[in-house]
Amino acid sequence: MPPIQDHPLRYKLANELHARPFPALAPPCRAVYLAIKKAKGAASRDRSLDLKHLTDLLDRYGTTHPQPGATHYQTKIGQHMLKWEQHTEFVTYTVFLNGLTDRPFDPADFEVFPSEWLDDAPGVRITSCLIRCCTRPEDDGEIETPLRDWFVPESLAVSSVIDDEAVIAGDFRIDPAGHMRFAVFTREHVGERRVGRIVQRLCEIETYKSMSMLGFTRLKSLSPRMGDLDNELSHLMEAMTHGQGPAEDTLKALLSVSAELESLSAQTSFRLGATGAYEAIVAQRIEVLREVRWRGRQTFEEFMTRRYDPAMRTVKATERRLGTMAERAMRAGDLLRTRVEVERSAQNQLLLESMNQRADMQLRLQRTVEGLSVVAISYYAVSLAAYLLYPVGEMLGLSRGWLTAAVTVPVVLAVWGMIRRIRVQMEKQGPDL
Repeated sequence: MPPIQDHPLRYKLANELHARPFPALAPPCRAVYLAIKKAKGAASRDRSLDLKHLTDLLDRYGTTHPQPGATHYQTKIGQHMLKWEQHTEFVTYTVFLNGLTDRPFDPADFEVFPSEWLDDAPGVRITSCLIRCCTRPEDDGEIETPLRDWFVPESLAVSSVIDDEAVIAGDFRIDPAGHMRFAVFTREHVGERRVGRIVQRLCEIETYKSMSMLGFTRLKSLSPRMGDLDNELSHLMEAMTHGQGPAEDTLKALLSVSAELESLSAQTSFRLGATGAYEAIVAQRIEVLREVRWRGRQTFEEFMTRRYDPAMRTVKATERRLGTMAERAMRAGDLLRTRVEVERSAQNQLLLESMNQRADMQLRLQRTVEGLSVVAISYYAVSLAAYLLYPVGEMLGLSRGWLTAAVTVPVVLAVWGMIRRIRVQMEKQGPDL
């Protein structure tokens, strides 16, 4: 039996699930993380520039290039391992370094990215992290001292994760060198892939947290204008309710507000959708860590609940407010258009009645003119008939007066009948003209 034909994308779809493996890390080690995003229009950017920037870095270390159109790549640069990923709005570079430095979170680690190469980046830094992976001591109390030295106690979040196999810590603050700091303490028997997953999750939490906050800052900048539009919309609806001012002027102003609201909605629709997706990823990444409270410290989830979730709720509330305002403006516009149409219908009715009255007046005037026309035509017709019949009248012995009187009535009736017949024929032909 011949083999069944495969779908053209079968292997590509299957391999996509395994395209971005987690790194394998053996503590003690360090990680340097960088996320770059184009300032505007990141989703529609020229992605070939991302690959070019990557190959420029690889050329500096003399290593191989990825395939054209690649969205992820992993290779060695010098003595370190580089992991590169391209996403919808940003690209990430993660470099894994063996061992620990005497200075925790040494800014010199970031020099793995040459300064000239950073200057040529096709975007701006959305976040960067220094991650320190250490062996977890038998006594967790020994972790307290470095945590106090490395992080700001006020915002420090510490959790026991992955069934108490590791302790993670971070304060989500930018240090003097411009980087976020995270510390990971793992037990000696924890596998390298599991350590890599923990580090990867921390990088993703920080990146997607930063990306989702873009929606918050975007809507925060729009809030004053939305407040102005809300007040203007309320005033217009009040004016519409009390019938203040011409309805058409109110409708014009209302349509202007509605158009601006639709414009704001169109401008923010992508960012709001992306913010919701990024927020869900942050929550999911924290959930898979299976956090447990460590020595009374706040967990990452609690930190997000207190500091991050309010911002996301503000985004959702502002999104609902924008949608509600647009719906209000649309409903008010529909009502006002109905009112304008009713007023126009009433005006048209009055105009039709006025036209009917004018038509009646014209008809009466026409009939009056017809009567006068009968008199005028009859006058001349009687005169002509009298001239024609004078010889006959002399033969019959009738005077001019009697002859004129005799022909007047028949002539008038004939003229009246002729004019009436003409009018009737014109009325019959009127609809066909």
